[in-house]
Amino acid sequence: MPTKIRLQRRGKKGQAFYHIVIADGRAPRDGKFIERIGIYNPVSRPAEIELDFDQALSWIQKGAQPTDTVKTILSFKGVLYKNHLLTGVQKGAMTLEQAEAKFQSWLEEKQRKISSTRNELELNQKESRKKQLEQEKMVNEAKAQAIAQKLNKARLDEAAKAAEAAMEAETAPAATEPAPETE
Repeated sequence: MPTKIRLQRRGKKGQAFYHIVIADGRAPRDGKFIERIGIYNPVSRPAEIELDFDQALSWIQKGAQPTDTVKTILSFKGVLYKNHLLTGVQKGAMTLEQAEAKFQSWLEEKQRKISSTRNELELNQKESRKKQLEQEKMVNEAKAQAIAQKLNKARLDEAAKAAEAAMEAETAPAATEPAPETE
């Protein structure tokens, strides 16, 4: 029974997430599985990966073959590197303590890279929000100026019409006054 470490799709259309499972290679993608060892959510930024490291390492050592995507995930989490180091220990190339030291230094470096990437993403998001806010302010100011100009023009037109009507009112009553009636 060739075992595979693969993804099992879950979630709804457009919002997929995956369970990382150990399954018989002949079983369908979303069918029967032996054990679930993790979750992979590619929709969130950065992608969320939860993995039972020890179980994954155990299955890799037993000969389970990961699919390409799962292989990338296992490599990202360090399972494949740890397996490589443990294989070196079995062959006598290094001691277990040396392998653990190498793995811990690799893990610390990986965490530093991840945290710096997250910080950069957060800074970029803040900067883009600031730029967007500034652009919105500029657009709103331009709209406000256009509205103010229209209002001023309308007020001037009304004032001109009122002045014109007042001038007409002053000149018109004198010319159209009825003559006094005599009895």
